[in-house]
Amino acid sequence: MSKIAFMFPGQGAQIAGMGKDFYEHSQTARDIIDEASENLKLNMKKLCFEENEKLHQTEYTQAAMVTVCMAMEQVLRERNLKPEVTAGLSLGEYCAIASSGGMKIQEAIWAVRKRGILMEHAVPGGKGAMAAVLGMKAEEVDAGIAGIEGVSVANYNCPGQIVITGWKEQVEQAAVVLKEAGARRVLPLKVSGPFHSPMLKEAGNSLREVLDEITFSELQIPYVTNVTGNYVTDIRETKDLLVQQIAAPVYWQQSVENMIKNGVDTFVEIGPGRTLSGFLKKISREVTCYQVGTWEEAEKVGNALC
Repeated sequence: MSKIAFMFPGQGAQIAGMGKDFYEHSQTARDIIDEASENLKLNMKKLCFEENEKLHQTEYTQAAMVTVCMAMEQVLRERNLKPEVTAGLSLGEYCAIASSGGMKIQEAIWAVRKRGILMEHAVPGGKGAMAAVLGMKAEEVDAGIAGIEGVSVANYNCPGQIVITGWKEQVEQAAVVLKEAGARRVLPLKVSGPFHSPMLKEAGNSLREVLDEITFSELQIPYVTNVTGNYVTDIRETKDLLVQQIAAPVYWQQSVENMIKNGVDTFVEIGPGRTLSGFLKKISREVTCYQVGTWEEAEKVGNALC
């Protein structure tokens, strides 16, 4: 019998129209999206379903992504598809915690709305940057940026793809150094700030006040934290981990490797895009991966795994 993990994407996967077919087909999805609209005083249908600039602005993106991903997740639950463990990339970790029973869905949505605002305004516009380094090992990237103050690793995504973050000028300097050291490409990312950088530590401190207002519940299943790549079974650890996560590197490759080591052989990516599925193929070809970003895909996965 398959050992299943749910995994949830982070910022950058959002697309106009995401979740619309779930809203049209499922009362459960409608309730989640409508309640989020009411709680946040945002028109989630307009934000998620129509072409608009706000969808790509951090302070709106995060709430939109968690709302849609959790609507999709609940539809899978109704089909009796249950994971053994969950994980999410960056803001996707909030979905993972909610899916594991540690947080109510609407509180997770509210928390990332606040988190998005804090991250959007943590560093003045244009001062920070991120870049994807392709074709280098993690230790080579670490060594290449070691002498450049203000630059650090944001994401260990998969073999051959590491993301760096920090002050804009220093990230540009690091790009030159890494290309000279053998990187195949260094691609600037279209983001509004230096995410998962020590520059956001103050935002993390402010996030603690937000998380203090949330009622965390005992986990029904474990989730994997970005901060270490390890399983979390005690909800009392979660608040501190989420505070750290906002300024710490995302150990995604290590997270996936740990799930595989613990027997997971089937991964279900829930949300728009196929980013995590792409990473998974580079981490291991020995496991099976499904994507659920459309109603049709949800029905196919439900038929295949339930």
